[in-house]
Amino acid sequence: MTANPLAALSEAGVSIWLDDLSRERLTSGNLGELIATKHVVGVTTNPTIFASALSNGESYDEQVRALAARGADTEAAVREITTTDVRNACDLFRDIYESTDGVDGRVSIEVDPRLANDTERTAAEALDLWKAVDRPNLMVKIPATVEGLPAITRTLAEGVSVNVTLIFSVERYRDVMEAFITGLEQAKANGHDLRGIHSVASFFVSRVDTEVDKRLDKIDDPAAAELRGKAAIANALLAYAAYEETFAGPRWEALAADGARAQRPLWASTGVKDPNYSDTQYVDQLVVAGVVNTMPEKTLHAVADHGAITGDTVTGRAAQAQEVFDRLAALGIDVDDVFVTLETEGVEKFEKSWAELLETVTGQLDQAKG
Repeated sequence: MTANPLAALSEAGVSIWLDDLSRERLTSGNLGELIATKHVVGVTTNPTIFASALSNGESYDEQVRALAARGADTEAAVREITTTDVRNACDLFRDIYESTDGVDGRVSIEVDPRLANDTERTAAEALDLWKAVDRPNLMVKIPATVEGLPAITRTLAEGVSVNVTLIFSVERYRDVMEAFITGLEQAKANGHDLRGIHSVASFFVSRVDTEVDKRLDKIDDPAAAELRGKAAIANALLAYAAYEETFAGPRWEALAADGARAQRPLWASTGVKDPNYSDTQYVDQLVVAGVVNTMPEKTLHAVADHGAITGDTVTGRAAQAQEVFDRLAALGIDVDDVFVTLETEGVEKFEKSWAELLETVTGQLDQAKG
């Protein structure tokens, strides 16, 4: 066990972001305390997080009453409520943003998930959110669907920082990095200062094990049992190898010479869902300088309590990771189908959460109107 695992993680070059945001976290001082005591240097949100925040507690009552008095409709109210939280979080992280030269101190807000398969509207919404929050340390989250890829490029080309979300496969991750580099090339052509444009690529981890393990459990073979809990880490290791390969060579070096920053890998979905596994494995086993790990608070406290940070656990492990996938294929696991399933379910989950968010706010507005 490491004496101060979160400090060790930070010193190893991993940026610790919290995967949660609410009005109560902001007003109670909880988020400020996590920044001060738990090495948190950024925060991410998604529709599920906001749906949960809005349905719990009374932190939003005053703003909802004011919105109701103005006659705001549900969509406008949701936009104002969520951008208020994100703007205030951006202000809280502003010192970190400035002290890290824009690398950290970042807050993410997601485009309406109902637009995940609509390039034009996703790009338009991303720009609207950027203008509505009006903070330089914002990142707009765009899903890595096929239709989301050109929206990512267009948004970056306008000088807007992007958090690409819902990435499950290395193949799609390569597409995301291509969209990022093309976006920066267009931003440069459009006259934007590349030093001010930042991006992370949110590569989902635990959900891969959940789906693969479910399929392994249907195979009556000791070799299948041996592979439980190994796919997610292996997938992330292969993703990091693809990152190292992409951000090298003359095309990237030309952008870097103009001040461009590489799109950092971000390990998302790092809360462990299977109680048989170590509750810190998606942190301990994914340590390498220059990445982000965004954790739910439960995982953050688990790492603080008993994380085992032993330095770089990623570099040079691609061959070992590929062996895991070769063994999965030999057992008949269709990993391409796994990734399609996860992306489809990911979009659907966020759409469902968004519907719950709209329903909650509609009810609160009606109640406020009396």
